[in-house]
Amino acid sequence: MKIKFLLTGLLGLITISAFAQKGELSNAQSEYEKYDGIANANFALAKPSLTSAKTSIDKASSNAKTATLPQTYALKAAIYASLTSHEADAATAATERATAEEAIAKAKETDTKNEYKNLIDHASRELAQIELDKGVKAYQDKKFEEAYNAFIAMQKILPGDTTSMLYAGVSAANAKNYPGALENYNKLLATNYKDKEKIYMDMPVLYMLNKDTANAVKIASEAASKYPNNADLRKAEIETSLQAGQQGDLIAKIETAIKADPNNKKLYYYAGITYSQIAESVQKEMAKLQKADKAAESKAKPGTKFTPNPQIAKLGQTRADDFAKAAEQYKKAVALDPNYFEAILNLGYVIMAPAIDMYNAARFLNDQKSYDAAMKKAVDQFNLAKPYLLKAVELNPQSPDALTNLKSYYLGIQDNTNANETQKKIDALPKK
Repeated sequence: MKIKFLLTGLLGLITISAFAQKGELSNAQSEYEKYDGIANANFALAKPSLTSAKTSIDKASSNAKTATLPQTYALKAAIYASLTSHEADAATAATERATAEEAIAKAKETDTKNEYKNLIDHASRELAQIELDKGVKAYQDKKFEEAYNAFIAMQKILPGDTTSMLYAGVSAANAKNYPGALENYNKLLATNYKDKEKIYMDMPVLYMLNKDTANAVKIASEAASKYPNNADLRKAEIETSLQAGQQGDLIAKIETAIKADPNNKKLYYYAGITYSQIAESVQKEMAKLQKADKAAESKAKPGTKFTPNPQIAKLGQTRADDFAKAAEQYKKAVALDPNYFEAILNLGYVIMAPAIDMYNAARFLNDQKSYDAAMKKAVDQFNLAKPYLLKAVELNPQSPDALTNLKSYYLGIQDNTNANETQKKIDALPKK
């Protein structure tokens, strides 16, 4: 009978011990809930509950009966994540964080019924917030690589989190870590992130900076195709294709689109922009030659006749031809919409641009007769642009571009009075 009594007593002790550890788990749960309910409002008041929760979860974790329960892992993860977020000592915080991360992993592994998903997610968000705060501070301090690393760490805690992808991409771009930026932006495009158009705007530039022309053109075309009504993305496609030397392919693509949708004013507008950009690229080469001419002219002996580089005139004609093609496309857009401001603004400019070239070229002429004839030709060209320049200002009198173009016209025809009046209007515009 004694032996039976002793065994019964021993079993009773085991049962009491198990209930005790279950009690520790319950206490950890209730104390953590108490802490979590007031922590944001008053951490000092909540801290004793967090400390009590830690004591209980440590006891539950050290007992074989409760150590491997999903609830134990989930609670331990949440409690230690909270401890980490408020720990000032770096070494202690690192230890607490490691404990939290290990508990999160174990909780995910054992909680097959997702009973403690909220606790696990809560713990993950706590750790992610630490990295977010660290990354934001580093970014504000212009420590972009450090910020990037923090946001990457945040992604590991919260896979699929679009905020960490965006911030990592922006930080990497500022750190000139273009592969890192592109990797994160591409991740964003695979999510349901709502502002993909903004991401698409940056990506062609990043690919170009990364010396990946093929993917720059590819992503720009993809963006324009997905968002056909976004003028900025279409413009980015045009500029990227031009930089890559693929303007022919771009024009063919736009012409195909026009055949399929001949009443789409924006397609003619995009075609106009394409020809305009081609013309501007010619201008860059002209500017180099003109600069060399100016230097050579300044070194010429007094009385010596200076002859401009003939290549400038050839390039000028090419540029004028491209501007004429642009004007033709803009006119088609305006025919569909007589108040299409952007098309009218650009139409006035591309008609006036050759006049500016003529005006600048005239100053190299040495005899009065040739000068007068060249200036008359320039003025005639300036006047062709006048109706569109005035219409652009009429449609949008607050547009600095429209007013600047109009001022250039008045200067070109040597109407200083109206040029000065227009400048006053520019000066009166609200400062941005």
